Amino acid sequence: MQRLLFPRLKSLMGNPCLRLLGPRAAPRTQCGCSCGIRHLLRPGQYSTISEVALQSGRGTVSLPSKAAERVVGRWLLVCSGTVAGAVILGGMTRLTESGLSMVDWNLIKEMKPPTHQEEWEAEFQKYQQFPEFKILNHDMTLAEFKFIWYMEYSHRMWGRLVGLTYILPAAYFWRKGWLSRGMKGRVLALCGLVCFQGLLGWYMVKSGLEEKPDSHDIPRVSQYRLAAHLGSALVLYCASLWTSLSLLLPQHKLPETRQLLWLRRCAHGTAGLVFLTALSGAFVAGLDAGLVYNSFPKMGESWIPEDLFTFSPILRNVFENPTMVQFDHRILGITSVTAVTVLYFLSRRIPLPRRTKMAAVTLLALAYTQVGLGISTLLMYVPTPLAATHQSGSLALLSVALWLMNELRRVPK
Repeated sequence: MQRLLFPRLKSLMGNPCLRLLGPRAAPRTQCGCSCGIRHLLRPGQYSTISEVALQSGRGTVSLPSKAAERVVGRWLLVCSGTVAGAVILGGMTRLTESGLSMVDWNLIKEMKPPTHQEEWEAEFQKYQQFPEFKILNHDMTLAEFKFIWYMEYSHRMWGRLVGLTYILPAAYFWRKGWLSRGMKGRVLALCGLVCFQGLLGWYMVKSGLEEKPDSHDIPRVSQYRLAAHLGSALVLYCASLWTSLSLLLPQHKLPETRQLLWLRRCAHGTAGLVFLTALSGAFVAGLDAGLVYNSFPKMGESWIPEDLFTFSPILRNVFENPTMVQFDHRILGITSVTAVTVLYFLSRRIPLPRRTKMAAVTLLALAYTQVGLGISTLLMYVPTPLAATHQSGSLALLSVALWLMNELRRVPK
């Protein structure tokens, strides 16, 4: 066996490319066990190409060091936290009907709020020219206007903070050479999505400022644009959090069995359901559909209300009929919690690491908590604190679903 293996090993070690990977003239010492010879590195010698290049100051390394990966992972974790804050603050802005209080959009000028009475009165007069004041808030005082204005102002300033949190560190890490080729593409996509978010937010607000002579409905932003704004924020959040977890958490080398394959597929499907349920909440918020049928489990006196298909064509009901929108959100919520329950019991049948089991248990607990919050919000006619907690719970549920997916991801060969 030795005569068969050692000639092959010697021929490989003679390859000049492989000699770069190993130490130079390292002494041989006995390791004290039956494994044979062990090579030790002298000071100033390096076992990987990245360490050699980092020491020599050359920027030709395609992969960053482990320390740089940890820094980038923590940065993206902070970024995902700022996006979560923007989503929560945006939900509060919608619940307090503050989103249409700022009728202008300017990247720099609007960063300075009004400071004296004349500026506030001028800002209030601009608001009075638009449908929300004329139809809904015609008796609003200046003090009440200041509250909704500051809510929207806080959301917009937080959005700028999110942009700076992404773009400035990304430029620094890029210059330092801490980003691999693949990571550079991801970072560019994330920074581009942040900029797109700002433009999409203003595009959404514009839909609520337009005059609609033929409509007697309460002025509100388009539910389609609201869903697009929330959906892109959720994509940004998920992409940032997933990349961060992939860099920070060591992978488990799980045996590739059929049960694990099914568990992995179930985790992906469950995360997709949670995402879709959270996105459907944008249509509920955009149409105030939470105020239509405030009963559970029935909707009024029946399981399936009669006004599900009042709009024509039928497809319009899915996105524009408040009854259908609430019905869809209920069905998606029930389906999601059922999927989480099945996923939990599947995980109990497979020997998994402690961290993975903790993710599955946390996901189950959050799912049932989220259902309880949703039902309470509905029965109590959507009080703002409870509704905001319910919206925040959807983010927490999505985060743990991504955590579990990351725990079960396949180890590359």
